[in-house]
Amino acid sequence: MKYQYKEMPESMSGTYGEFAKNFGFDWKEFIMGIPTPMFLVTTYKSNGQPNATMQSWAGFTSANHGDGYYVILCSVNKRGHLYQSLNEKKVAVLNFMSSDLYEACMKTIQNNQFEADEITSSGLTAEKASWVEAPMVAECFMNLECRYLWEKEIVPGDDHVMICLEVVGGHIEKDYMEDMFGDKGVLYNVHYPINPEDVKEKGCDYVAALRKANQSYEY
Repeated sequence: MKYQYKEMPESMSGTYGEFAKNFGFDWKEFIMGIPTPMFLVTTYKSNGQPNATMQSWAGFTSANHGDGYYVILCSVNKRGHLYQSLNEKKVAVLNFMSSDLYEACMKTIQNNQFEADEITSSGLTAEKASWVEAPMVAECFMNLECRYLWEKEIVPGDDHVMICLEVVGGHIEKDYMEDMFGDKGVLYNVHYPINPEDVKEKGCDYVAALRKANQSYEY
């Protein structure tokens, strides 16, 4: 049996409907619960201080007519430090944290004053990237240095945009290379999953690690 959802279920009206509306999310995102990779994007602000922004809602891809590797940041707020820094500096670093660093990386959400070094004030270590003018987080097991390519509004006039970055190069810990699907691998964000057939009064986002299935395919 499959449930069908085209309009927002009545069970999600009120608290959940207002939550989605107020924070710019669509109700389908809560029901379908599709996980997306989580990482910390770091740039330099115009005053030279490091900026750090927790980011999910992203995808990674290659292109048939080129040899690049690209990331699409699917939802960047035009009013935020990340958007401003990317448009000014045209570069960034994507820092992938293990589960033991999750709390420290989340602190960057509170330590986001324009005057602040958002990396060190959250208990992390900032170091210079190798190929682009941006800081990176030393404790993260993988750091991808990127350059800005383009941006596009999903809906004309929206206050969020998609931004495409090209991965210039990366730094990867030896332990991660040997066990990409262990407890210290890439974290995924499952955004506030809701079962509309059994709505609870309270919920929260989940953070998950990827596990390898017992299947293999040859190409």
